[in-house]
Amino acid sequence: MTTEKDRILIFDTTMRDGEQSPGASMTHNEKLDLADLLETMGVDIIEAGFPASSQGDFEAVRDIARRSKSSVITGLSRSKLEDIDRCGEAVRHAARPRIHTFISTSPVHMKHKLQMGPNAVLEAVGRSVAHARNLVEDVEWSAEDATRTEFDFLCKCIDAAIASGATTINVPDTVGYTHPDEYGGLIRALRETIPNADKVIWSTHCHNDLGLAVANSIAGAQNGARQIECTINGLGERAGNAALEEIVMAFKVRGDTLPFETGIDTTRLARASQMVSRITGFPVQYNKAIVGKNAFAHESGIHQDGMLKNTETYEIMKPEDVGVSKSSLVMGKLSGRNAFRDKLASLGYELDPDSLNEAFRRFKDLADRKKHVFDDDILALVDDQLSAMGERVGFDSLRVIAGSVGPQQADLSLRVDGELLEASCTGNGPVDAVFNAIRKIVNHEAKLDLYQVHAVTGGTDAQAEVSVRLNGEGIMAVGRASDPDTLVASAKAYIHALNKLEARRMKRLAA
Repeated sequence: MTTEKDRILIFDTTMRDGEQSPGASMTHNEKLDLADLLETMGVDIIEAGFPASSQGDFEAVRDIARRSKSSVITGLSRSKLEDIDRCGEAVRHAARPRIHTFISTSPVHMKHKLQMGPNAVLEAVGRSVAHARNLVEDVEWSAEDATRTEFDFLCKCIDAAIASGATTINVPDTVGYTHPDEYGGLIRALRETIPNADKVIWSTHCHNDLGLAVANSIAGAQNGARQIECTINGLGERAGNAALEEIVMAFKVRGDTLPFETGIDTTRLARASQMVSRITGFPVQYNKAIVGKNAFAHESGIHQDGMLKNTETYEIMKPEDVGVSKSSLVMGKLSGRNAFRDKLASLGYELDPDSLNEAFRRFKDLADRKKHVFDDDILALVDDQLSAMGERVGFDSLRVIAGSVGPQQADLSLRVDGELLEASCTGNGPVDAVFNAIRKIVNHEAKLDLYQVHAVTGGTDAQAEVSVRLNGEGIMAVGRASDPDTLVASAKAYIHALNKLEARRMKRLAA
Protein backbone atom coordinates (compact mmCIF):
# COMPACT_ATOMS: atom_id res chain seq x y z
CA MET A 1 0.00 0.00 0.00
CA THR A 2 1.36 3.41 -0.98
CA THR A 3 1.48 5.96 1.82
CA GLU A 4 0.85 9.60 0.95
CA LYS A 5 4.05 11.56 1.48
CA ASP A 6 4.43 15.05 2.93
CA ARG A 7 6.27 17.63 0.85
CA ILE A 8 9.56 18.90 2.27
CA LEU A 9 10.81 22.26 0.99
CA ILE A 10 14.53 22.30 0.24
CA PHE A 11 16.25 25.56 1.22
CA ASP A 12 19.77 25.76 -0.22
CA THR A 13 22.24 28.08 1.51
CA THR A 14 25.42 27.06 -0.33
CA MET A 15 25.94 30.61 -1.57
CA ARG A 16 25.44 32.15 1.87
CA ASP A 17 26.37 29.79 4.71
CA GLY A 18 28.50 27.63 2.42
CA GLU A 19 30.50 30.60 1.20
CA GLN A 20 31.37 31.44 4.81
CA SER A 21 33.74 28.46 4.83
CA PRO A 22 37.30 29.87 4.92
CA GLY A 23 38.59 29.94 1.33
CA ALA A 24 35.25 29.06 -0.27
CA SER A 25 34.38 32.47 -1.74
CA MET A 26 32.63 32.56 -5.11
CA THR A 27 32.76 35.07 -7.94
CA HIS A 28 29.67 36.87 -9.21
CA ASN A 29 29.38 34.74 -12.34
CA GLU A 30 30.01 31.53 -10.40
CA LYS A 31 27.08 32.38 -8.14
CA LEU A 32 24.84 33.06 -11.13
CA ASP A 33 25.76 29.72 -12.71
CA LEU A 34 25.20 27.83 -9.47
CA ALA A 35 21.84 29.55 -8.91
CA ASP A 36 20.74 28.53 -12.41
CA LEU A 37 21.63 24.90 -11.69
CA LEU A 38 19.92 24.91 -8.29
CA GLU A 39 16.72 26.28 -9.80
CA THR A 40 16.87 23.78 -12.67
CA MET A 41 17.25 20.87 -10.23
CA GLY A 42 14.18 21.99 -8.30
CA VAL A 43 15.49 23.74 -5.17
CA ASP A 44 12.51 25.48 -3.56
CA ILE A 45 14.34 28.33 -1.79
CA ILE A 46 17.77 29.69 -2.75
CA GLU A 47 19.57 31.80 -0.15
CA ALA A 48 21.77 33.79 -2.50
CA GLY A 49 23.80 35.77 0.01
CA PHE A 50 23.92 38.37 2.78
CA PRO A 51 23.17 41.64 0.93
CA ALA A 52 24.22 44.02 3.73
CA SER A 53 27.62 42.36 4.16
CA SER A 54 29.18 43.74 0.97
CA GLN A 55 28.40 45.39 -2.35
CA GLY A 56 29.41 42.17 -4.11
CA ASP A 57 26.93 40.09 -2.12
CA PHE A 58 24.18 42.66 -2.76
CA GLU A 59 24.81 42.55 -6.52
CA ALA A 60 24.87 38.75 -6.59
CA VAL A 61 21.55 38.45 -4.73
CA ARG A 62 20.01 41.18 -6.89
CA ASP A 63 21.08 39.59 -10.19
CA ILE A 64 20.06 36.09 -9.10
CA ALA A 65 16.67 37.49 -8.11
CA ARG A 66 16.24 39.14 -11.51
CA ARG A 67 17.04 35.87 -13.35
CA SER A 68 14.88 33.62 -11.16
CA LYS A 69 11.76 31.98 -12.51
CA SER A 70 10.38 29.47 -10.03
CA SER A 71 12.55 29.31 -6.90
CA VAL A 72 12.05 31.61 -3.93
CA ILE A 73 15.10 33.90 -3.73
CA THR A 74 16.09 35.10 -0.28
CA GLY A 75 18.88 36.99 1.37
CA LEU A 76 19.95 36.90 5.00
CA SER A 77 19.59 39.96 7.21
CA ARG A 78 20.35 40.85 10.79
CA SER A 79 17.56 42.47 12.80
CA LYS A 80 18.89 45.95 11.98
CA LEU A 81 16.34 47.87 9.91
CA GLU A 82 18.98 49.13 7.47
CA ASP A 83 20.06 45.51 6.85
CA ILE A 84 16.48 44.52 6.15
CA ASP A 85 16.03 47.44 3.73
CA ARG A 86 19.18 46.38 1.89
CA CYS A 87 17.96 42.79 1.68
CA GLY A 88 14.52 43.90 0.48
CA GLU A 89 16.10 45.97 -2.27
CA ALA A 90 18.21 43.00 -3.40
CA VAL A 91 15.38 40.46 -3.65
CA ARG A 92 12.52 42.69 -4.77
CA HIS A 93 12.83 41.80 -8.48
CA ALA A 94 12.55 38.05 -7.81
CA ALA A 95 9.48 36.21 -9.05
CA ARG A 96 9.14 35.00 -5.44
CA PRO A 97 11.11 37.22 -3.01
CA ARG A 98 11.79 36.44 0.66
CA ILE A 99 13.60 38.23 3.47
CA HIS A 100 15.31 35.99 6.04
CA THR A 101 16.06 37.87 9.24
CA PHE A 102 17.56 36.57 12.47
CA ILE A 103 18.78 37.43 15.95
CA SER A 104 20.53 35.40 18.65
CA THR A 105 18.38 34.12 21.51
CA SER A 106 20.68 31.97 23.69
CA PRO A 107 22.02 33.37 26.98
CA VAL A 108 25.64 33.05 25.87
CA HIS A 109 24.98 34.88 22.58
CA MET A 110 22.84 37.60 24.14
CA LYS A 111 25.43 38.31 26.82
CA HIS A 112 28.70 38.07 24.92
CA LYS A 113 27.74 38.72 21.29
CA LEU A 114 24.76 41.06 21.33
CA GLN A 115 25.25 42.54 24.80
CA MET A 116 21.47 42.81 24.97
CA GLY A 117 18.94 41.69 27.56
CA PRO A 118 15.99 39.37 26.84
CA ASN A 119 13.46 42.22 26.66
CA ALA A 120 15.55 44.11 24.11
CA VAL A 121 15.95 40.97 21.98
CA LEU A 122 12.23 40.25 22.15
CA GLU A 123 11.47 43.81 21.04
CA ALA A 124 13.95 43.49 18.16
CA VAL A 125 12.24 40.32 16.95
CA GLY A 126 8.86 41.98 16.56
CA ARG A 127 10.27 45.19 15.08
CA SER A 128 12.48 43.44 12.51
CA VAL A 129 9.86 40.97 11.31
CA ALA A 130 7.18 43.66 11.01
CA HIS A 131 9.57 45.86 9.01
CA ALA A 132 10.48 42.99 6.68
CA ARG A 133 6.80 42.11 6.21
CA ASN A 134 6.18 45.68 5.00
CA LEU A 135 8.65 45.01 2.17
CA VAL A 136 7.73 41.46 1.11
CA GLU A 137 4.94 39.00 1.88
CA ASP A 138 7.28 36.07 2.58
CA VAL A 139 9.38 36.55 5.74
CA GLU A 140 11.47 33.92 7.48
CA TRP A 141 12.67 34.46 11.04
CA SER A 142 15.50 32.51 12.70
CA ALA A 143 16.46 32.19 16.36
CA GLU A 144 20.24 31.95 16.14
CA ASP A 145 21.60 29.32 18.57
CA ALA A 146 18.07 28.09 19.23
CA THR A 147 19.18 24.73 20.62
CA ARG A 148 20.99 26.45 23.49
CA THR A 149 18.15 28.87 24.19
CA GLU A 150 15.89 28.63 27.24
CA PHE A 151 12.65 27.04 26.06
CA ASP A 152 10.24 29.60 27.53
CA PHE A 153 12.15 32.51 26.05
CA LEU A 154 12.41 30.76 22.67
CA CYS A 155 8.63 30.35 22.69
CA LYS A 156 8.15 34.06 23.43
CA CYS A 157 10.45 35.07 20.57
CA ILE A 158 8.77 32.74 18.08
CA ASP A 159 5.32 33.88 19.20
CA ALA A 160 6.39 37.50 18.63
CA ALA A 161 7.75 36.65 15.17
CA ILE A 162 4.52 34.93 14.13
CA ALA A 163 2.42 37.77 15.49
CA SER A 164 4.52 40.26 13.52
CA GLY A 165 3.99 38.45 10.23
CA ALA A 166 6.66 35.72 9.86
CA THR A 167 5.61 32.99 7.45
CA THR A 168 8.50 30.58 8.18
CA ILE A 169 10.09 29.88 11.56
CA ASN A 170 13.61 28.46 11.52
CA VAL A 171 15.05 26.65 14.57
CA PRO A 172 18.81 26.52 13.95
CA ASP A 173 21.27 24.23 15.66
CA THR A 174 23.87 26.91 15.00
CA VAL A 175 26.81 25.20 16.68
CA GLY A 176 25.92 21.56 15.96
CA TYR A 177 25.23 20.92 19.64
CA THR A 178 22.08 18.83 19.67
CA HIS A 179 21.28 15.20 18.76
CA PRO A 180 18.29 13.71 16.89
CA ASP A 181 16.02 12.78 19.83
CA GLU A 182 16.62 16.14 21.48
CA TYR A 183 16.21 18.20 18.32
CA GLY A 184 13.11 16.35 17.16
CA GLY A 185 11.64 16.79 20.63
CA LEU A 186 12.33 20.53 20.50
CA ILE A 187 10.52 20.95 17.17
CA ARG A 188 7.58 18.93 18.46
CA ALA A 189 7.40 20.84 21.78
CA LEU A 190 7.50 24.22 20.02
CA ARG A 191 4.70 23.24 17.64
CA GLU A 192 2.57 21.96 20.52
CA THR A 193 3.19 24.96 22.78
CA ILE A 194 3.07 28.04 20.55
CA PRO A 195 -0.30 29.47 19.47
CA ASN A 196 -0.77 29.68 15.68
CA ALA A 197 2.06 27.19 15.14
CA ASP A 198 -0.01 25.74 12.32
CA LYS A 199 0.02 29.10 10.50
CA VAL A 200 3.74 28.93 9.63
CA ILE A 201 6.22 26.54 8.04
CA TRP A 202 8.76 25.15 10.50
CA SER A 203 12.34 24.87 9.30
CA THR A 204 15.58 23.18 10.35
CA HIS A 205 19.12 24.52 9.95
CA CYS A 206 21.60 22.05 11.43
CA HIS A 207 25.38 22.28 11.60
CA ASN A 208 27.63 19.25 11.56
CA ASP A 209 30.05 19.83 14.46
CA LEU A 210 29.20 16.42 15.93
CA GLY A 211 28.48 14.80 12.56
CA LEU A 212 24.73 14.81 13.23
CA ALA A 213 23.45 17.53 10.89
CA VAL A 214 21.62 15.23 8.46
CA ALA A 215 20.23 13.02 11.25
CA ASN A 216 19.01 16.08 13.17
CA SER A 217 17.39 17.55 10.04
CA ILE A 218 15.52 14.29 9.40
CA ALA A 219 14.42 14.18 13.04
CA GLY A 220 13.06 17.69 12.59
CA ALA A 221 11.03 16.58 9.57
CA GLN A 222 9.68 13.60 11.51
CA ASN A 223 8.39 16.04 14.14
CA GLY A 224 6.71 18.54 11.87
CA ALA A 225 9.38 20.63 10.13
CA ARG A 226 8.53 21.04 6.45
CA GLN A 227 11.55 23.04 5.32
CA ILE A 228 15.16 21.84 5.58
CA GLU A 229 18.08 24.22 5.16
CA CYS A 230 21.15 22.55 3.70
CA THR A 231 24.08 22.94 1.31
CA ILE A 232 25.65 21.09 -1.59
CA ASN A 233 28.43 18.79 -0.29
CA GLY A 234 27.54 19.89 3.27
CA LEU A 235 29.62 23.03 2.72
CA GLY A 236 29.56 25.54 5.57
CA GLU A 237 31.30 27.09 8.54
CA ARG A 238 33.48 24.86 10.72
CA ALA A 239 32.37 21.26 10.06
CA GLY A 240 29.70 22.37 7.61
CA ASN A 241 25.94 22.03 7.26
CA ALA A 242 23.48 19.26 6.55
CA ALA A 243 24.28 17.93 3.06
CA LEU A 244 21.46 18.48 0.56
CA GLU A 245 22.26 15.36 -1.45
CA GLU A 246 22.21 13.10 1.63
CA ILE A 247 18.85 14.41 2.88
CA VAL A 248 17.17 14.20 -0.51
CA MET A 249 18.39 10.65 -1.17
CA ALA A 250 17.52 9.49 2.36
CA PHE A 251 13.90 10.46 1.68
CA LYS A 252 13.98 8.87 -1.79
CA VAL A 253 15.58 5.58 -0.75
CA ARG A 254 13.83 5.15 2.63
CA GLY A 255 10.37 6.32 1.68
CA ASP A 256 9.02 3.29 3.52
CA THR A 257 9.85 4.78 6.93
CA LEU A 258 10.46 8.41 5.96
CA PRO A 259 7.19 9.43 4.26
CA PHE A 260 8.52 12.63 2.70
CA GLU A 261 9.23 13.82 -0.81
CA THR A 262 11.10 16.74 -2.33
CA GLY A 263 10.94 18.39 -5.73
CA ILE A 264 14.63 17.76 -6.42
CA ASP A 265 15.74 16.21 -9.71
CA THR A 266 18.25 13.84 -8.13
CA THR A 267 19.97 13.07 -11.45
CA ARG A 268 21.59 16.51 -11.16
CA LEU A 269 23.10 15.95 -7.70
CA ALA A 270 26.50 14.78 -8.94
CA ARG A 271 26.71 17.73 -11.32
CA ALA A 272 25.91 20.19 -8.52
CA SER A 273 28.50 18.56 -6.27
CA GLN A 274 31.18 18.83 -8.93
CA MET A 275 30.31 22.43 -9.70
CA VAL A 276 30.54 23.50 -6.04
CA SER A 277 33.81 21.60 -5.64
CA ARG A 278 35.26 23.30 -8.72
CA ILE A 279 34.10 26.78 -7.69
CA THR A 280 35.35 26.59 -4.12
CA GLY A 281 38.41 24.41 -4.64
CA PHE A 282 37.18 22.09 -1.87
CA PRO A 283 37.59 18.47 -3.09
CA VAL A 284 34.81 16.02 -2.27
CA GLN A 285 36.13 13.30 0.01
CA TYR A 286 36.29 9.96 -1.76
CA ASN A 287 33.98 8.21 0.72
CA LYS A 288 31.44 11.05 0.84
CA ALA A 289 27.89 9.67 0.83
CA ILE A 290 25.97 9.93 -2.46
CA VAL A 291 28.49 11.99 -4.48
CA GLY A 292 31.92 10.75 -3.37
CA LYS A 293 34.19 9.06 -5.91
CA ASN A 294 33.91 5.75 -4.04
CA ALA A 295 30.17 5.96 -3.29
CA PHE A 296 29.47 3.41 -6.04
CA ALA A 297 32.89 1.74 -6.19
CA HIS A 298 33.51 -1.89 -5.17
CA GLU A 299 36.99 -3.33 -4.71
CA SER A 300 36.46 -6.25 -2.33
CA GLY A 301 36.25 -9.56 -4.16
CA ILE A 302 33.23 -10.59 -2.11
CA HIS A 303 31.47 -7.34 -2.98
CA GLN A 304 32.36 -7.62 -6.65
CA ASP A 305 31.00 -11.16 -6.77
CA GLY A 306 27.74 -10.00 -5.24
CA MET A 307 27.47 -7.03 -7.61
CA LEU A 308 27.96 -9.28 -10.64
CA LYS A 309 25.11 -11.49 -9.47
CA ASN A 310 22.75 -8.70 -8.41
CA THR A 311 23.59 -5.03 -7.88
CA GLU A 312 21.14 -4.85 -4.98
CA THR A 313 23.48 -6.99 -2.89
CA TYR A 314 25.69 -3.96 -2.16
CA GLU A 315 23.95 -0.91 -3.64
CA ILE A 316 20.79 0.57 -2.14
CA MET A 317 20.40 3.12 -4.94
CA LYS A 318 21.30 3.31 -8.61
CA PRO A 319 24.26 5.50 -9.61
CA GLU A 320 22.11 6.93 -12.40
CA ASP A 321 19.64 8.22 -9.79
CA VAL A 322 22.19 10.80 -8.63
CA GLY A 323 23.72 11.50 -12.03
CA VAL A 324 26.71 9.15 -11.75
CA SER A 325 27.67 6.88 -14.64
CA LYS A 326 28.64 3.33 -13.67
CA SER A 327 30.95 2.63 -16.56
CA SER A 328 33.76 4.18 -18.52
CA LEU A 329 32.84 6.54 -21.32
CA VAL A 330 32.25 4.44 -24.44
CA MET A 331 33.98 6.99 -26.62
CA GLY A 332 37.46 7.51 -28.00
CA LYS A 333 39.43 9.29 -30.66
CA LEU A 334 37.08 7.99 -33.38
CA SER A 335 33.92 9.29 -31.67
CA GLY A 336 31.91 11.92 -33.50
CA ARG A 337 30.68 15.37 -32.51
CA ASN A 338 27.03 14.32 -32.12
CA ALA A 339 27.92 11.46 -29.78
CA PHE A 340 30.07 13.86 -27.78
CA ARG A 341 27.20 16.38 -27.58
CA ASP A 342 24.83 13.65 -26.36
CA LYS A 343 27.34 12.54 -23.73
CA LEU A 344 27.70 16.12 -22.46
CA ALA A 345 23.92 16.43 -22.26
CA SER A 346 23.72 13.25 -20.19
CA LEU A 347 26.33 14.75 -17.84
CA GLY A 348 24.32 17.96 -17.43
CA TYR A 349 26.10 20.30 -19.88
CA GLU A 350 24.52 22.38 -22.63
CA LEU A 351 27.23 24.32 -24.46
CA ASP A 352 26.88 26.95 -27.17
CA PRO A 353 28.32 25.99 -30.59
CA ASP A 354 31.68 27.71 -30.06
CA SER A 355 32.15 26.20 -26.60
CA LEU A 356 31.11 22.78 -27.92
CA ASN A 357 33.65 22.97 -30.73
CA GLU A 358 36.42 23.86 -28.29
CA ALA A 359 35.36 21.12 -25.86
CA PHE A 360 35.27 18.56 -28.70
CA ARG A 361 38.75 19.59 -29.81
CA ARG A 362 40.05 19.19 -26.27
CA PHE A 363 38.32 15.82 -25.98
CA LYS A 364 40.02 14.60 -29.17
CA ASP A 365 43.39 15.74 -27.83
CA LEU A 366 42.73 13.90 -24.59
CA ALA A 367 41.59 10.74 -26.37
CA ASP A 368 44.85 10.72 -28.35
CA ARG A 369 46.87 10.89 -25.13
CA LYS A 370 44.82 8.67 -22.82
CA LYS A 371 43.93 5.00 -23.31
CA HIS A 372 40.63 5.05 -21.40
CA VAL A 373 38.44 8.17 -21.18
CA PHE A 374 35.95 8.18 -18.30
CA ASP A 375 32.99 10.42 -17.56
CA ASP A 376 35.01 12.07 -14.80
CA ASP A 377 37.68 12.94 -17.37
CA ILE A 378 35.05 14.66 -19.52
CA LEU A 379 33.64 16.55 -16.52
CA ALA A 380 37.10 17.76 -15.55
CA LEU A 381 37.91 18.75 -19.12
CA VAL A 382 34.75 20.83 -19.62
CA ASP A 383 34.88 22.40 -16.16
CA ASP A 384 38.47 23.41 -16.86
CA GLN A 385 37.44 25.00 -20.14
CA LEU A 386 34.48 26.88 -18.66
CA SER A 387 36.53 28.23 -15.76
CA ALA A 388 39.13 29.65 -18.17
CA MET A 389 36.66 31.52 -20.42
CA GLY A 390 37.07 35.29 -20.46
CA GLU A 391 40.27 35.35 -18.38
CA ARG A 392 42.88 38.09 -18.86
CA VAL A 393 45.82 35.67 -18.64
CA GLY A 394 45.73 32.47 -20.69
CA PHE A 395 47.97 29.41 -20.91
CA ASP A 396 49.79 28.85 -24.19
CA SER A 397 52.60 26.27 -23.75
CA LEU A 398 54.99 24.77 -21.20
CA ARG A 399 58.20 22.77 -21.33
CA VAL A 400 59.82 21.59 -18.10
CA ILE A 401 63.25 20.08 -17.43
CA ALA A 402 63.08 17.98 -14.25
CA GLY A 403 64.76 15.05 -12.54
CA SER A 404 67.33 14.29 -9.88
CA VAL A 405 70.01 16.34 -11.65
CA GLY A 406 69.16 20.04 -11.34
CA PRO A 407 68.42 22.72 -11.82
CA GLN A 408 64.75 22.17 -12.69
CA GLN A 409 63.68 24.64 -15.35
CA ALA A 410 60.35 25.78 -16.80
CA ASP A 411 59.99 27.45 -20.22
CA LEU A 412 56.52 29.03 -20.22
CA SER A 413 54.43 30.96 -22.73
CA LEU A 414 51.31 32.89 -21.66
CA ARG A 415 48.89 35.18 -23.42
CA VAL A 416 48.33 38.35 -21.40
CA ASP A 417 45.66 40.69 -22.81
CA GLY A 418 46.14 38.96 -26.15
CA GLU A 419 49.95 39.37 -26.24
CA LEU A 420 52.19 36.29 -26.20
CA LEU A 421 54.83 36.56 -23.44
CA GLU A 422 57.55 34.05 -22.55
CA ALA A 423 59.79 33.34 -19.57
CA SER A 424 62.31 30.73 -18.43
CA CYS A 425 62.88 30.15 -14.73
CA THR A 426 64.48 27.63 -12.42
CA GLY A 427 63.12 26.54 -9.07
CA ASN A 428 63.31 24.17 -6.13
CA GLY A 429 61.54 21.47 -8.08
CA PRO A 430 59.52 21.59 -11.32
CA VAL A 431 56.33 23.05 -9.80
CA ASP A 432 58.29 25.85 -8.16
CA ALA A 433 59.98 26.56 -11.48
CA VAL A 434 56.61 26.77 -13.24
CA PHE A 435 55.17 29.14 -10.63
CA ASN A 436 58.32 31.29 -10.75
CA ALA A 437 57.87 31.61 -14.51
CA ILE A 438 54.27 32.73 -14.07
CA ARG A 439 55.33 35.32 -11.50
CA LYS A 440 58.02 36.60 -13.88
CA ILE A 441 55.48 37.14 -16.67
CA VAL A 442 52.65 38.42 -14.45
CA ASN A 443 54.25 40.35 -11.61
CA HIS A 444 52.25 40.03 -8.38
CA GLU A 445 52.70 39.75 -4.62
CA ALA A 446 50.05 37.09 -3.90
CA LYS A 447 51.00 34.32 -1.49
CA LEU A 448 50.45 30.66 -2.33
CA ASP A 449 48.23 29.30 0.50
CA LEU A 450 47.32 25.90 -0.96
CA TYR A 451 48.55 23.50 -3.60
CA GLN A 452 46.78 20.14 -4.00
CA VAL A 453 46.91 17.44 -6.65
CA HIS A 454 44.26 14.73 -7.16
CA ALA A 455 43.89 12.06 -9.82
CA VAL A 456 40.58 12.46 -11.66
CA THR A 457 40.46 8.75 -12.57
CA GLY A 458 42.69 5.71 -12.03
CA GLY A 459 45.72 4.56 -13.97
CA THR A 460 49.11 5.99 -14.83
CA ASP A 461 47.54 8.04 -17.64
CA ALA A 462 44.95 9.62 -15.33
CA GLN A 463 44.25 13.32 -15.55
CA ALA A 464 45.62 15.35 -12.68
CA GLU A 465 43.29 17.85 -11.08
CA VAL A 466 45.14 20.65 -9.30
CA SER A 467 43.78 23.20 -6.82
CA VAL A 468 45.66 26.41 -6.05
CA ARG A 469 44.67 29.05 -3.50
CA LEU A 470 46.25 32.50 -3.65
CA ASN A 471 45.98 35.27 -1.07
CA GLY A 472 46.89 38.87 -1.82
CA GLU A 473 45.86 42.21 -0.34
CA GLY A 474 43.35 40.44 1.88
CA ILE A 475 41.64 38.82 -1.11
CA MET A 476 41.53 35.05 -1.55
CA ALA A 477 40.99 33.15 -4.79
CA VAL A 478 40.92 29.45 -5.68
CA GLY A 479 41.88 28.12 -9.09
CA ARG A 480 41.41 24.61 -10.43
CA ALA A 481 42.50 22.90 -13.62
CA SER A 482 43.01 19.41 -15.01
CA ASP A 483 45.34 17.86 -17.55
CA PRO A 484 47.07 14.49 -18.08
CA ASP A 485 50.31 16.40 -17.39
CA THR A 486 50.43 17.41 -13.71
CA LEU A 487 52.72 20.37 -14.39
CA VAL A 488 50.44 21.75 -17.10
CA ALA A 489 47.47 21.37 -14.76
CA SER A 490 49.46 23.16 -12.05
CA ALA A 491 50.23 26.09 -14.34
CA LYS A 492 46.60 26.38 -15.49
CA ALA A 493 45.28 26.22 -11.91
CA TYR A 494 47.69 28.95 -10.76
CA ILE A 495 46.70 31.13 -13.72
CA HIS A 496 43.01 30.53 -13.01
CA ALA A 497 43.47 31.65 -9.40
CA LEU A 498 45.51 34.66 -10.49
CA ASN A 499 42.77 35.77 -12.90
CA LYS A 500 40.12 35.48 -10.20
CA LEU A 501 42.30 37.38 -7.74
CA GLU A 502 42.84 40.22 -10.20
CA ALA A 503 39.12 40.39 -11.04
CA ARG A 504 38.20 40.65 -7.37
CA ARG A 505 40.88 43.26 -6.74
CA MET A 506 39.61 45.42 -9.60
CA LYS A 507 36.03 45.02 -8.41
CA ARG A 508 37.02 46.12 -4.91
CA LEU A 509 38.86 49.16 -6.28
CA ALA A 510 35.84 50.09 -8.37
CA ALA A 511 33.56 49.78 -5.34
